[in-house]
Amino acid sequence: MTVTTLATLAALGAFHGLNPAMGWLFAVARGLQERSRLALLRALPPIAAGHLASVAIVAALVSATRSVTASSALAVIGGGVLVAFGLWRLLSERHFRWAGMRLSAAQLAAWSFLMSSAHGAGLMLLPVLVAEPVPGGHSGHLAAAPVGALSGLAAAGVHTVAMLGVALAVALLVYQVFGVGVLRRAWFNVDRLWAGVLVAAGLVTLIRA
Repeated sequence: MTVTTLATLAALGAFHGLNPAMGWLFAVARGLQERSRLALLRALPPIAAGHLASVAIVAALVSATRSVTASSALAVIGGGVLVAFGLWRLLSERHFRWAGMRLSAAQLAAWSFLMSSAHGAGLMLLPVLVAEPVPGGHSGHLAAAPVGALSGLAAAGVHTVAMLGVALAVALLVYQVFGVGVLRRAWFNVDRLWAGVLVAAGLVTLIRA
């Protein structure tokens, strides 16, 4: 992966980390409920693990598929999926509910996986992965698929490390300094922004196809 690709993956991870729906708000709530910063810190790794699993599945599939499919065809399909999913999230009135606070680490990871998947977190990596050179050679070689999948997993790892770092910073700031009241005073509808970004990413992918 190029430096530009790594930077883009990290930037997308940071964007995910800022989104309260991706988990930092849950971690803050856990810390406030138990009156413990340690409880907050313990909640974040399972959240990151669930996010990683959700993103890694998409990234590995896309990267492996690129090894045996023409990039232009995959870009058209992926771009269409991004636009459709983004429009659905933009127009939908449905709000995904928070689970209860008393969750084990495994349950928390599962919750994070479902939330990340429902918000199309892995789809955001699609434009970046499609633009990368096909690992292991030219398209059409089945032997290159495992190499492509590993490349996708590496991309998901870079993305998730950035997501966890930003989520940790935001969670500690809210918990230690601002309090959850900052969401009422200064926050905006991140879900709508997120949906708009998905649509824009899909359109860019289609134009480049």
